[in-house]
Amino acid sequence: MNNSVSFIFAITLFIEVVTGTLGNGFIALVNITDWVKRGKISSVDQILTALAFSRLSLVWSVLICILAFKLCPHLFMNSEMLIVTEVTWIVNNHFSIWLATCLSVFYFLKVANFSNSLFLYLKWRVKKVMLVTLVVSLVILILNIVVTLESTHLWIDSSAEIMFDSLRNLTQFPRALLVTNSSHVFLPTNSMFMFIPFTVSLVAFLLLIFSLCKHLRKMQVNAKQPRDAGTMAHMKALKIGFSFLIVYAIYLLFIVIEVLSFGLVEDVMIIIFDYSSRLAFPTSHSFVLILGNSKLRRATLSVLWWLRCQFKDTNTLGY
Repeated sequence: MNNSVSFIFAITLFIEVVTGTLGNGFIALVNITDWVKRGKISSVDQILTALAFSRLSLVWSVLICILAFKLCPHLFMNSEMLIVTEVTWIVNNHFSIWLATCLSVFYFLKVANFSNSLFLYLKWRVKKVMLVTLVVSLVILILNIVVTLESTHLWIDSSAEIMFDSLRNLTQFPRALLVTNSSHVFLPTNSMFMFIPFTVSLVAFLLLIFSLCKHLRKMQVNAKQPRDAGTMAHMKALKIGFSFLIVYAIYLLFIVIEVLSFGLVEDVMIIIFDYSSRLAFPTSHSFVLILGNSKLRRATLSVLWWLRCQFKDTNTLGY
C-alpha cells in the first residue's frame, strides 16, 4: 500500500510541477517578451505576470517542502520548521489567489456598464482600485499569519510536548503524524481567509452578469445585433471569471474533504491529498488564463506550430 501510494504521489507531483512550471512560466515569458519589444505593458498583463511569478513561487516552494520532508524528515521534528513552512505556503498562496481576484475585479470594472456614480468613480480609477485591493489583501495576509501563529502556539502548548517526546523514536511514532496534526490547526484557519477573495470574485461575477443582461436589453430596444463588441467583451470577462470561480470552488471543496477526512483515512493519504490539491489550483488555472487571453492563445499556437515544423523536419531528416 505504501509503495503504491508513494508512486501515485510521485507521478501526481511530477505532473503538477511540470505543468505548473510550463504554464505559468509561459505566461511570464510571453508578457515580459512583449514588454521588452513594445517598451510598455498593459495593466492586465502586469497582473498576469505577477500572478504567474507568484504561482511559480508557490509550485516550487511546495516541491521543496515535500523534498525536504522526504529527504530530511528530522527537520520537521521542531515546531519552528512547521511554522516557517506554513507561513511560506500562506504568503505564496495568498498572492496567487488575490492576484487572480484582482484580475476578476479588473475585468468587471473595465467591461461592466452601470450609471451608478460610485461605479463610474471606480471605473475611471481602476489602477488605484487594484492598488487598494492589494493593500487590503496585505492587511488580511498579516491577520492570517498572526491568527495562524497564535493557533499554532496554542496547539504546541497543549499537545506538542507529548508528541515531540514520541517523535524522538521514529519507530514508535510516525513522522507523518506531526504534519497531519498540524493540519488540524492550519487548514481551518486558512480556509476562513480563503473564502474572502472567493466572495469578492463571486460578487464581481454576479454584477457582470447583471450588466450583461442590462446591455442585451438595451441592444434589443435599439434593434442592434446582440453580439456586438460590448456583448463579446462581457462574454470574455464572464468566461474568465467563471473559470476562476469553478477552479477555486473545486479547490475549496478539496479542503473541506480534507478536513472531514481527519481520522478516517491514513495520515500519509491526508498529506498526499493536501499537497496535491495545493498544486492543482495554480496549475490548472494558468492554462485557463492562456486559453482566455488572445495574446497568450496566439503565442501558444505559434509555439505549437513551431514544434510541429521541428517534428516534421526531424522526421524528414531521419527518413
